[in-house]
Amino acid sequence: MKPFNTGGHSAYQNRVLTQLRKYYPDADSSFDSATWDIMEQFWFLDLSPVDQIMQDRYSKYGPPPRLPSDLLRSYLLSMKFKVTSITSWGSQLKQNCLYAILSGFTVGDTPGVGTFYDFFSRIWDSDKNNISDPVHPPKEKPKKPKKKGEKAPPVEKVTVYELLDKFKISPPQDFAPAKRLFEIFKSQFLDQSARKGLINLENLALSGDGTPVYTGTWERKTRTCDCLEKGIHDCKCARIYHQPDCNYGWDSHRNCSYFGYDLYMLTASDSENDLPVFPLLGPASRHDSHGFLYAWFSMQQFLPEATVIKLLLDSAHDSMAMYEYCAEHGIQPFIDLNGKGGRPPVYKDDFTIGDDGVPICREGFRMRLDGTESRKRRTKYKCPRISFIYGFPICTCENRCSDALYGRTVHVAMKDNPRLFNDPPRSSKEWKLEYNARTSSERCNKREKVDYKLEDGRHRSTKLWYCRLFAIMMCQHLDAWALPKSSHLKDLFEQAA
Repeated sequence: MKPFNTGGHSAYQNRVLTQLRKYYPDADSSFDSATWDIMEQFWFLDLSPVDQIMQDRYSKYGPPPRLPSDLLRSYLLSMKFKVTSITSWGSQLKQNCLYAILSGFTVGDTPGVGTFYDFFSRIWDSDKNNISDPVHPPKEKPKKPKKKGEKAPPVEKVTVYELLDKFKISPPQDFAPAKRLFEIFKSQFLDQSARKGLINLENLALSGDGTPVYTGTWERKTRTCDCLEKGIHDCKCARIYHQPDCNYGWDSHRNCSYFGYDLYMLTASDSENDLPVFPLLGPASRHDSHGFLYAWFSMQQFLPEATVIKLLLDSAHDSMAMYEYCAEHGIQPFIDLNGKGGRPPVYKDDFTIGDDGVPICREGFRMRLDGTESRKRRTKYKCPRISFIYGFPICTCENRCSDALYGRTVHVAMKDNPRLFNDPPRSSKEWKLEYNARTSSERCNKREKVDYKLEDGRHRSTKLWYCRLFAIMMCQHLDAWALPKSSHLKDLFEQAA
């Protein structure tokens, strides 16, 4: 039978208020302030549209099902109360009246664990629990980087240029099974944050970064051959992998290898609350430059209305292909240099270029920034040895490289090397101030992994990992919404008293 929500969100509020008065008559002193905040958040959170979104996932026949809105609300509550096990949450719903009431259930009539797993299967648009084929040959493990804190070299055999050209023609489909999850997240949380002015999808500055997600201690697999019986221990035959979308990667923060996913998150860097916009789970060995392309082209398919004007990325994304793509699509890139891309040995016959794209004069001095002409897409630098004598700028260098009194000037054209020559230049305060906002990615990842205990899920399938990830992202947006100064729920209790 199709889910039918009689009364919508008002009916949920009535159920909550009626049962709270019955089971917690002295509610003012029964709960602490943190619990009251959670109660207020879910009191105002209207999830009734989810029942309509999930209509096609239910049969016309059979007994009436649990409302998808109640199941989703209950799952979000498990994130809020830091219950990481679905089995444990199902048990606590039966034991803790408050959890059942806030979920929208009747005390004594709560769903079992199987109902939640059935809901996760309905919200996942695929018959398979994972994205990759579980039977495949062993994959190459990333090599340990030479220096501590560095990222591991990529194991992919394709360059950023090649992958970019491929996705322009045929975008990746890895995110397709999570389409409905993203639809619920977008309609009920992301769009709501946009309406509240917390994020501007029409004028968006995005920060991107990958972070490791540990899912297990080691790789679980089963042989499909009899090589071991023949004494061959390191054969390259295909195996059955129990977590086919995961593999081994390198955690540059902890300086060790790990097994799991690489979570690439696109975050709104211009939002005060570091709000997540689009996630993508990939294999742990995937390099961040590739992870960005997978996430970026997936976001364009499922969030086409977003207009990105700025991209803030770390040095792992420092590739000429990125800058050329941004120039083609009118996006302003703020990407840190990694030192491996090289610099032109000589620029305009007698100038070299520093690590941050600043010209160095013939005498070895860094030149001074003297403004940017955006229309002509060039930046002007002036002599670094200028001193004002009697109010006039005069070059004081012993070996002048120009006959002009104010010394040599040079115009750096962005078209010559868009990777080194930016607008604004990397040496400017404007560039540094904007790039500082890239730390929103770290703060967003911290919220998910530390505050909401993302890695404590201990799931075996990508389906459940995506369900957990999106639930946490929903809670992040919910936390950013300002609550009324006075507690509306408490006021209703006082009126009843």
